[in-house]
Amino acid sequence: MDNEYLNEPVEAFVTGLAGAYATLAQQAGHTLREGGREDCALEAFNLVMAMIDADGRHTDDEVWAMLATFGPRFNTQLGFATPNEVRTAGMLNGKRTWLEQPSLLFDLLVKADVRDNSSHSWTYYREAMNIAQVVCSLDTKPTETELRALDAFRSLLVRRIESAGVGRPGTSGQRPPTSLPQTNAPTGIAATPGSAATPGSAATPGSAATPGSAATPSSAAIPGLPPPEPLENLLKELDDLVGLIEVKAEVRLVANLLQIQKLRKERSLPVVDASRHLVFTGNPGTGKTTVARLLAKIYRTLGVVEKGHLVETDRAGMVAGFVGQTALKVTEIFDQAKDGVLLIDEAYALARGGERDFGREAIDTLVKLIEDRRESTVVIAAGYPDEMAEFIDANPGLRSRFPKTISFADYSNEELGTIFGGICKKNSYNPTAEALEKVKAFFESQDRGKGFGNGRVARNLFEQVVANQATRLVGDRPKPNETDTKPSSKPASDLANPQGRTVDQAPQSKAPQNKAPQNKAPQNKAPSAKAQSAKAPGEVVVDPAVQGATVDPAVKDPAVPIPTERDSADKQPTDAELLTLEAADIPPLSSIATPAIPVSRAELSAIADSANTATLPRSQ
Repeated sequence: MDNEYLNEPVEAFVTGLAGAYATLAQQAGHTLREGGREDCALEAFNLVMAMIDADGRHTDDEVWAMLATFGPRFNTQLGFATPNEVRTAGMLNGKRTWLEQPSLLFDLLVKADVRDNSSHSWTYYREAMNIAQVVCSLDTKPTETELRALDAFRSLLVRRIESAGVGRPGTSGQRPPTSLPQTNAPTGIAATPGSAATPGSAATPGSAATPGSAATPSSAAIPGLPPPEPLENLLKELDDLVGLIEVKAEVRLVANLLQIQKLRKERSLPVVDASRHLVFTGNPGTGKTTVARLLAKIYRTLGVVEKGHLVETDRAGMVAGFVGQTALKVTEIFDQAKDGVLLIDEAYALARGGERDFGREAIDTLVKLIEDRRESTVVIAAGYPDEMAEFIDANPGLRSRFPKTISFADYSNEELGTIFGGICKKNSYNPTAEALEKVKAFFESQDRGKGFGNGRVARNLFEQVVANQATRLVGDRPKPNETDTKPSSKPASDLANPQGRTVDQAPQSKAPQNKAPQNKAPQNKAPSAKAQSAKAPGEVVVDPAVQGATVDPAVKDPAVPIPTERDSADKQPTDAELLTLEAADIPPLSSIATPAIPVSRAELSAIADSANTATLPRSQ
C-alpha cells in the first residue's frame, strides 16, 4: 500500500475550500493562518480518523496512510508515531461520532451558499466523499459497517444541503453563482491533478464530477446511447422513490462497494472479486423493476457494464417445448442482455414442474452462462421470498452465484397514499381532502395477503377514480332540450306541471273518449290553430284541475325553466372540474380489492409446459 495514496484527496479538499473559508472569515473580521489551509486540513484529519474508526478495526494500512498524510501538515509528533502507538494511546477511539452531525465548517459553507447563491457546500461534499471512499479502499476488502458509515455520512451532508435549499451545481434550479472575492491564500502547495475547483470558486456546469460519476473507459459514451448519468443523480433518483428504506440502503451499499473496488483497480491494488448478481424478493408492485432499472444505470456509470440497459424476461421467455430448444432460448436472452442487466421475473417458476420439466434445463443453462459472461452481464432474479429460496436450492451453483438478497417490503398505507398522490400530481389531478380521506380508508381495507399488488393497487385505484369522475361529469351535463331546475317552496297545488314541460314539449291533446272509432284522428295529427294561438312559446301547460287557482307572481314556478350555465347541450366542464377528484369518485372499499393470487402467471406457464412434456415428442 502506498502511504501517499490518501494525500491526493486530502490536498484536493484543502485546496478546494481554503480560499472560500478564508474569505468568509475575513468578511466576519477574522484572519486565518495560512489562508484557511490549516483549518481545512484539520477538518480533513477529523474526517479520516472518523472513517478509520467506523468499523473499529484501525488496521495498519489505514493508520500508516493517516500518519503519512497528516504528519507533515501539523507541527506535532504525529509523523513519528507508529500504528501500535496510535492504537495504544486510544487516539482513534470514539472518533466515529464525528460523522453523526454536520461540522461547523460545513454548516458555515451551507449558510454562505444560501446567502450568496454559491455552491461551496457541494464542493465540500464532493471532496469529503472522495476522502471517505479512499479511506474505505485502504483495506483489501472494506467491511459492511464501514460502507454503511460512508452511506450515512453522504446522506447527512445531502440532507443538510437540500434542506437549506442550495441547488446542485449546473441544475436549472440554481441561480448563476456569485463567487466570493478571493484572499491571497498561500500558493506553496499546488493543487493535485484532478482537484475540482480553485480555492473559493463556485463549481460550474461541467466542473469535476461528483464522486463516482466520472465515466471510466468501459463506461464511456457509446454511439447510439446517451452518456452515463452522474452517480449522484442516480442516487438522488433512488432516494426520491417512496418508501423502500432498506432497499435504498442495500443499493447504496452495492454502489459504495463498487466505487471502492474501482479506486483500488485504478491504483493497481488487489481487488477481491465478488459476484454482482442479486436476488430481489417481495410481493408484486413493490418497485423491483424500477430499482433494477436504476441499478443497471449505476452499474454502467461505475464501469461494471457498458450499456446499462435492462432486459426483462420470465419462464415463458426462457423455456421451450422441446429438449434442446430451451438452452437456445436462454442463450438468446443473454445475448439481448449483453453489457447490461437481465431481470428474471418469477424466477422460481423455472424450478417447478418436476425432474423432467424443461425449466430444469433452463436453470442448468442459466448457471453456466452466469459464469461464462460474468464480466458482461449482471443477472437479477426476482420473486416471492419462500419460492425464491426453493429456486436457489434447485441447483448447487445458484447459491454461490447469487450471494446477496434484497428484500422489498410491502408499502404501508401512508406510502400507498403518497404513491396515489404522486400519480395524481403527475397527471395534474387535485384530489380534495375528503377524497384523500376515502383513499386512506380504501388502502386500510385491503387484504394484504400473498400477492398483494402494492403500487399496482394505487395505480388501479387512480384509474378507477378517474373513470368515476368522468362518469360524474358526463352525468351532470344536461341532455339536449333538458334544463336544470331549482326546488320550489310553493305548495303542491301550485305545481301545475311537475314535468316542467313547455308548450313546445307538451304532448298532443287526445281526441274525446266518446268519439266514434271510425272518426278517430291519427296520433300524429297536429294541434288545431286555436290551440296554437292560445299557447305562446314558453308558456306553462296548466293542469285543468288547478285552473283558476291564485298564483303569486313573486314566486317563480318550478315548472318554468330557469336558465343555468349548462342550458346549452354542448357546454363543457370547466378546467377545475376536470382536474378535481371528489370523494364521490372514490369507489366503495371492496370494489377494487386485490385478493391473494393462488396461481401466478409463471405457475400457469409451468403447468402448461408440464402438459406439453406429456404430449410432445422429446426429441432433438
